[in-house]
Amino acid sequence: MLYHQYELQRLALAPMRLFATNALSLLEWPHNPLRHTPAGRLTAAMLDHFEHNTRAFGKPPFGHTHTVIDNAEVEVDEHIADAHTWGNLLQFRRAAHRPNDPRVLMVAPMSGHFATLLRGTVETFLPDHDVYITDWADAREVPASASDFDLDDYIDRLIDWFRLLGPDLHVIAVCQPSVPVLAAISLMSAAKDPCVPRSMTLIGGPIDTREAPTQVNQFAKNHSIEWFRQHTIHTVPFGNPGFMREVYPGFLQLAGFMAMNLDRHTQAHWDMFQHLVDGDGESLASKRAFYEEYRAVMDLSAEYYLQTIQTVFQEHLLPRGLMMSRDRLVEPAAIRRTALLTVEGERDDISGIGQTRAAHALCTGLPQKMHAHHEQAKVGHYGLFNGRRFQQYVAPVIKDFIRKHG
Repeated sequence: MLYHQYELQRLALAPMRLFATNALSLLEWPHNPLRHTPAGRLTAAMLDHFEHNTRAFGKPPFGHTHTVIDNAEVEVDEHIADAHTWGNLLQFRRAAHRPNDPRVLMVAPMSGHFATLLRGTVETFLPDHDVYITDWADAREVPASASDFDLDDYIDRLIDWFRLLGPDLHVIAVCQPSVPVLAAISLMSAAKDPCVPRSMTLIGGPIDTREAPTQVNQFAKNHSIEWFRQHTIHTVPFGNPGFMREVYPGFLQLAGFMAMNLDRHTQAHWDMFQHLVDGDGESLASKRAFYEEYRAVMDLSAEYYLQTIQTVFQEHLLPRGLMMSRDRLVEPAAIRRTALLTVEGERDDISGIGQTRAAHALCTGLPQKMHAHHEQAKVGHYGLFNGRRFQQYVAPVIKDFIRKHG
């Protein structure tokens, strides 16, 4: 019912948004005498702010059409290397012959945001890596008649893609997929699969949420799985391809993330309004770009969401040595040939310090020279894979690690 109310509210606001858009166009007409008056600027700012904050943001494009290699601009083509109902394997093909560049698969989180949240991560690696990414599907776009998708399906899909990309692959998991990536490589290693990746980099992932539990971890721990089933799972409303499919709606995840830092988000939106009034387009553009990406959310399969909550955040099955996937025990100790790098942020309020590093204690079959850890100072969760400090400090560490174990 909540999902239907959300959709009805969005539809009810549509005429008001249309009015605001048309009125804003009139106010910004170059020959409008009110355009540069204090009252005109204030009115335009209010209309613009209303329109932007009531807009439904769909999946944004990656937008990578070019990269720079050896000081020359090179075209980039976004190519579907493998299509699946619940997500595609994308390759960013560069118009340059670079056979020695490491092949990298970035496993994007299925946690409410689209894979485009890693746009900056992809951009940083494009000049010197053959980059692939998991582009997960929005659950409300998947017909209810299609197969379900849970954590075991996620692990199986990763194994299929690892095999498709071959044994020279390096895997980078950002946040939530750290657990299924470690599980997939553990299962492949136990089966002595020849296509096990050469290295895995786990960034801000919840390997063991008993370490330095955050507000997110405590919330999951303090509510039963039945509470989550009753309060967070809804059916997709009529008018969407996934009508009647059970999902965890993206707008609930977004609301939860914003509630964690409500003061900061409120201040940011007030600042954006002030930039509109002052005509400070440069400051406005940077904040708007962030929120347009941040507020573009997708629904998750109910089966996947609930299984992840129970397995990772409530029962801690992986670090306890009890995680099973399709009757197969997940044993990180079986990993012998995949080097492990973990990355954590000093100010991460989603995956606390020590949660990702816990993977090293599980991978006891790896020699010490194949273990590495990096803790980045003055960085929160999103700064671990995007932004200036990621480009200056985190990305070089990952690239050096990949070259060392290539």
